[in-house]
Amino acid sequence: MASPDQELVPLLDKDGVRLTVDDALATVTLTNPAKRNAQSPAMWRALAEAGRQLPGSVRVVVLRGEGKSFSAGLDRQMFTPEGIEGEPSFVDLARSGDAELDGAIAQFQEGFTWWRRNDLVSVAAVQGHAIGAGFQLALACDLRVVADDVQFAMRETSLGLVPDLTGTHPLVSLVGYGRAVEICLTGRFVHAEEAVSSGLANIAVPAADLDATVGELAAALLAAPREAVIETKALLRGAGERTYDEQRAAERAAQARRLRDLAGLGD
Repeated sequence: MASPDQELVPLLDKDGVRLTVDDALATVTLTNPAKRNAQSPAMWRALAEAGRQLPGSVRVVVLRGEGKSFSAGLDRQMFTPEGIEGEPSFVDLARSGDAELDGAIAQFQEGFTWWRRNDLVSVAAVQGHAIGAGFQLALACDLRVVADDVQFAMRETSLGLVPDLTGTHPLVSLVGYGRAVEICLTGRFVHAEEAVSSGLANIAVPAADLDATVGELAAALLAAPREAVIETKALLRGAGERTYDEQRAAERAAQARRLRDLAGLGD
């Protein structure tokens, strides 16, 4: 796929991740199409750094992958005894102490956690393969626009592992427990039509229209006042943990803040 962000000077361009910012819109691009944007610890660190480098002006973040696949999952070299040069192998991780192993996985997860911040709306533009870690990275975003050739799959369990890059919570929230279990334990592909009908994706479009559709969605997201977007997103994110009456109270409190702000009476 063409890269609409290539004319902008990157704030970050390393380890298969490029960050560009155009006023309120940021684009994070996975830039290793020769390996179908396979993921490594270095890429995860770069994704976390991209989140830290976002200017305060950014309101919408688009996540995309160059080439035919969004991300085909873990770099298979991680599964070899020697692993990736300069990185701990799976064997090295397994031999570490409990606290060290937990800390290593927590660090891996940092590249996947910032996409749902209340002050941002994140949109994944997903084409081709989105497997394992690639699937979980797409799930890290608020919204997913997919090409009609998309192939989601969660392959970790088939490899003797579990999905540990923050993907299980949004997957269950989107498709329900039963379908999440079936998707994870079978490792099967989820294609575009099912992705939309099950709630995994917001919309599916021809691959040639993916960038334009995401651009139109980003523009629509930017049209609403920022503070109203932040308050609404916070309400929706917390709805699942609140009772009905607690949610009613949260709505009242949020609306009171908005009314006072619009009247010029805010803090």
